[in-house]
Amino acid sequence: MNDEIDPSSTTLKDVAREAGVSIATVDRVLHGRPGVRKATVARVEETIERLGFRPHAAAAELARGLTYRFCFVMPKSTNVFMEEIQQTVVRERAWLTARRTRVDIVETDVFDANALTQTLEDIGPTYDGLAVVALDHPRVRAAIDDLVAAGIHVVTLVSDVPSSKRARYVGIDNIAAGRTAGSLIGRFIGGRKGKVAVIAGSLALSDHTDRFIGISRVIASDFPDLELMLPLEGRDDDETNRRLTAKLAAEVPDLVGLYNIGAGTPGVVAGLAESGRTGEVVFVGHDLTVHTRRFLLNGSMDAVISQNPGREARSALRVLQALARKEPISTAQETIGIDIVIRENLP
Repeated sequence: MNDEIDPSSTTLKDVAREAGVSIATVDRVLHGRPGVRKATVARVEETIERLGFRPHAAAAELARGLTYRFCFVMPKSTNVFMEEIQQTVVRERAWLTARRTRVDIVETDVFDANALTQTLEDIGPTYDGLAVVALDHPRVRAAIDDLVAAGIHVVTLVSDVPSSKRARYVGIDNIAAGRTAGSLIGRFIGGRKGKVAVIAGSLALSDHTDRFIGISRVIASDFPDLELMLPLEGRDDDETNRRLTAKLAAEVPDLVGLYNIGAGTPGVVAGLAESGRTGEVVFVGHDLTVHTRRFLLNGSMDAVISQNPGREARSALRVLQALARKEPISTAQETIGIDIVIRENLP
């Protein structure tokens, strides 16, 4: 199946193409008319189910005059990954408008529990659904629960608040991502002994905490000659990460590995370059961007653990649409995978 086909914009033509039949055949199956072989009927019905095609949804909403308003609460930063999520949401506004849906984007400091909570409280009952890059903090949990109690569908995006009443989390398995980083670093180090450093944005973000849990487990179980250091927090800021990395490189002579859990990768690369330890310290980070692509090519990074920001944005939109319409959500379609990218397999 094509991952980019969205159920709310799927057409008869999409179903016909995916099933390998004509539009007329799809129409016959939909209306139960004879003249179609059983195997073809089964294939078309499977395709309709797989794509989530609902031919009368838009017409019914138009007839009832229904409109929906969603909001994405995003970090106020220069994080390239988050910017790509926002750009995808903006690009999708055309089909959303056709579906009588409006989407706003609100930026806030997601590292600050008070600021994020205030943003959620200010949003109030304005929207039917909300996607939020969330901080796992009691005040944020309470704000999410209040929104849910007010009838607003809330999904967490990229970073979860699992103990809240949010409807769904949209993002990768972050413990698995951390385990992947640990395995890559341990293997690339190649039997050397030494320390592995970790730079996080904030351990108050559940995705960053889970990634640290993941790498901790792998280093402890599979690489006994390596010592995992306690994580430092750089708030995904390039300049802060540069200072932290340069300090690590100067003060830890047996530093052999470095894992940047969040954003701010250009700062880490700059810190390693200042210390003259580029290539000596195995460096693994997240998200394939114009920056990390360049770092892989020039040898500043060894591997990138990647997730597709466009797919996550579209998944969040699909989930909010389904929740608002009380339609089923396809777990298979909305599962976000992890990719490992090295210089040799750059797409």
